[in-house]
Amino acid sequence: MNVQVVSRSGKVIEANLEVTSRSGGEPTVADLKRAFHAEKKPMYPERQRWTYEGNVLDKDAATLASCGVPASGAKLVFKDLGPQIGWRTVFMLEYLGPLLIYPFFWHLDTLIYGQTVERNRTQRIAYMMLMAHFLKREYETVFVHRFSHGTMPLSNLFKNSFHYWILSGVLIAWRVFAPNGAPEHSDTYVAACVALYAFGQMSNYMTHAILRDLRPPGSTARKIPYGYGFNLVSCPNYFFEAVSWTAVLLLTQSWATLVFIIFAVGQMYLWAVKKHKAYKKEFPNYPKSRKAMFPFIA
Repeated sequence: MNVQVVSRSGKVIEANLEVTSRSGGEPTVADLKRAFHAEKKPMYPERQRWTYEGNVLDKDAATLASCGVPASGAKLVFKDLGPQIGWRTVFMLEYLGPLLIYPFFWHLDTLIYGQTVERNRTQRIAYMMLMAHFLKREYETVFVHRFSHGTMPLSNLFKNSFHYWILSGVLIAWRVFAPNGAPEHSDTYVAACVALYAFGQMSNYMTHAILRDLRPPGSTARKIPYGYGFNLVSCPNYFFEAVSWTAVLLLTQSWATLVFIIFAVGQMYLWAVKKHKAYKKEFPNYPKSRKAMFPFIA
């Protein structure tokens, strides 16, 4: 198969690009990307976006013929998505920020606050909670999660990291680890906060494990999740994440923690609604009683 490659402005990039199939059958979108990469080395497949007559060719396994591309004379539009970064790397870098920022504020108190800070029990427990949360996130990123989308634009990394590095990292650390940054509580109150936090963290992990087991390695297949939390909501992982952060808020009673929770829970709810709608659209038999994120509410 031979195609002409043009830019979105109509400029000819490749007048006659030959696309052949590795398997010997009809060439696929993946074959198209490999052929173009062979001619334009900087344009590795992950940074390529293709359209034909306004239709995006976004399924690598789809044959070009099934996308309506004729065997000859086709004019395909190419867009460079820019340098890409793998999603696993993205998440590892996002979660690394707080893991570096919390110890910085904790141990360099004289530099940051101009004095040696005598931290109380609440602050010490909050520090352990925060560190444990992001260490768990890093572990899950490496050993648990399976990512359906290979990459994202490198330029988005800084925008994505703001949420974790600044709101969760700098803001919470600066306020909670400061002199008198968190109040003392009774043993019972502290134990209740720790128990709620542990429940949220363990439950969050269990839902992530269920999602992992739904998708075989290397697959993008989607199934209806069932089990722990999923019988009530489409995204119990987000709900249990919110439970954990609520425990941190109850313990620290800090406006900085509240600010982060408002942004975090708001964003997770938007993601949950999007996934909930996608489930219902993809699966006609999707349970109608499920909510998006909050059981029995929304």
